[in-house]
Amino acid sequence: MAQGGSWRHGASPAWFAWIALITVQLVLSPFLYSQSGLAAARVAGWVTWCVMCIFAWWPVVELRRRGGIAKGASYTRTTTLVDSGPYAIVRHPQYLSFILLSSSLALIVQDWWIACLGAAAITLVCARIVPQAERLNRERFGSDYLAYSERVPRLNALAALVRALRPTRL
Repeated sequence: MAQGGSWRHGASPAWFAWIALITVQLVLSPFLYSQSGLAAARVAGWVTWCVMCIFAWWPVVELRRRGGIAKGASYTRTTTLVDSGPYAIVRHPQYLSFILLSSSLALIVQDWWIACLGAAAITLVCARIVPQAERLNRERFGSDYLAYSERVPRLNALAALVRALRPTRL
């Protein structure tokens, strides 16, 4: 349960603030975009955008496939802890996609307004939204979630990549 109330499934003040920030960031981006700027940063932004798209949609497929969701229910209404697919990389792949979205817009547009809005949106995700999801998942899945959280990083996909590439000891 989030502090100060029984906010569930995205209906918290932090969610509304994030939605407002990302909406303003998305609406302003085409108007503030300029051809000038660092080409390498823009390319990095588009690569980040592509990775964001993967982490935004892959979890939906994986949760529907393995989450024990009732027919017709939202993909967020899982009854089973999913630790495969993107959930084997990070515990919150869609929240990672939110961070990548704001980062990609800042790199592509290269405007300080977009960067500041993105920084605020990323801060909300990391400081409020993800901790709320962690609490809800601990309540829902108990010790299974605690064991899962010891194996899989919260948002750091690079740590997961390094861990996967590290040679295993016999």
